[in-house]
Amino acid sequence: MSGTAAGLEKARRDKLLKIAALGIDPWGSRFDGAQPIADVRHLGEPLRRAEGEPAADDGPTVRVAGRIMLLRSAGSLVFISLADRAGRIQIMLGKKQVGPDAWKLVDCLDLGDLIGIDGRLGYSKTGEMTVFATAITFLTKSIETPPDKFHGLVDAELKQRMRYVDLIHGEGVRERFIARSRIVASVRQTLFDRGYLEVEGPTLQDSAGGAAARPFKTHHNALDMPLVLRIALELHLKRLLVGGMERVFELGRVYRNEGVSPRHNPEFTMLEAYEAYGDYATMMDLTEAIIRDAAKVAGTPSTVHWMGHAIDLAKPFRRATYDDLLREVVGCDPTDPASITTAAAALGIDTAGRHPDVVKSDLFEATCEGTLSAPTFVIDYPAAICPLTKRKSGQPHLAERFELYVAGMELANAYTELNDPDLQEELFRTQLAGLASDESMARMDTDFIRALRHGMPPAGGLGIGIDRLVMLLTQSASIRDVILFPIHRPQSEG
Repeated sequence: MSGTAAGLEKARRDKLLKIAALGIDPWGSRFDGAQPIADVRHLGEPLRRAEGEPAADDGPTVRVAGRIMLLRSAGSLVFISLADRAGRIQIMLGKKQVGPDAWKLVDCLDLGDLIGIDGRLGYSKTGEMTVFATAITFLTKSIETPPDKFHGLVDAELKQRMRYVDLIHGEGVRERFIARSRIVASVRQTLFDRGYLEVEGPTLQDSAGGAAARPFKTHHNALDMPLVLRIALELHLKRLLVGGMERVFELGRVYRNEGVSPRHNPEFTMLEAYEAYGDYATMMDLTEAIIRDAAKVAGTPSTVHWMGHAIDLAKPFRRATYDDLLREVVGCDPTDPASITTAAAALGIDTAGRHPDVVKSDLFEATCEGTLSAPTFVIDYPAAICPLTKRKSGQPHLAERFELYVAGMELANAYTELNDPDLQEELFRTQLAGLASDESMARMDTDFIRALRHGMPPAGGLGIGIDRLVMLLTQSASIRDVILFPIHRPQSEG
């Protein structure tokens, strides 16, 4: 701690002692009846006065509580900007109005302190809506000095490490996370309105399944067994389809022991939804409904300007096949392995000894994804890279799968779910044979195969990255801006 910081903290601690000496608890207690500041401001609108008119406190009696954001003294008057979850309002404290005992407390106030105010609503002579205080209640002392009032926290990593400070002082930060909460609630409501049931699958699992990703590993001491944190929600939800729960979804945390980027965090929120007797086209319609409904509650305009893209969410989303996009963007023949290999090699993509569809996938990622600015359902993927997906009727080399891209970013992934237990077991074995033993605890999920043998109805399944959806709808540049507490390396205490 610097000398300046230590001095500022000492000054605040001295005031804390003075508050205690006044017989006041500097950590406060219950404060009933406080009105949201937004409601108080609504009450004050009919009383509005023009600048230059005499100050007046002829409005209703109000009670508010919040944090001191600005504080200035003018002789026997103190003006405070008080903020709560709903807004800000000016408070005027006068020595005559609150009395000499309370005025001793006013001398101990600092930026960041939490107080309660009783008073009458009116307007100052500058035309500012004001609560003219008649009583003050001290609620909590802030020992830390807040950041510069004009700039708040500037360092991006510090904002994320000290999210509590960023929420207090960062421009639009609290509103962004309120929007996130509304988006998540909207996703749930859209699914509830369509007859879906919300369920909860296990976070700790004995094997990693449902996605190709490296898991976090742990150990259960009492049972003396290795476990992993789940990398997907899929396999347990599909067991529920077998059990007769025909429309199910889960909104939950998923954990992948992989890289960090503006679009990736090791801990993230996924929606997965499954509908019996549907297919991937069913899921396309559901995806559009979820996104449009969420955009409405978040207050997102129909055309979103984000990451250099103008994205029209009102128009029906484009649908384009995987192969057609490769023809359009790369100019190769996606049905010819030699053409794919030549195009991939020209871009430096490794082709030696690799399955042509895996090479095709790398080529698509390198060339096509970034071109998909408008919302686009990319459909009909190579079957070899889709082990949980039903093959397209009459075209078994293709899988009934889509990924939704917006502004070059994958936002959703969906299948017509594979429900043939024998084919599923065969594909699992093929997939497991290609995994490095040090990268996964994946194994054959024999219980899932057994569940399929009891009969899983034809179904559509959908996954949406909620954090990425919030990025889009709040026009945020990084996934770390929409996760309250993203992962960081430990900070030095030195």
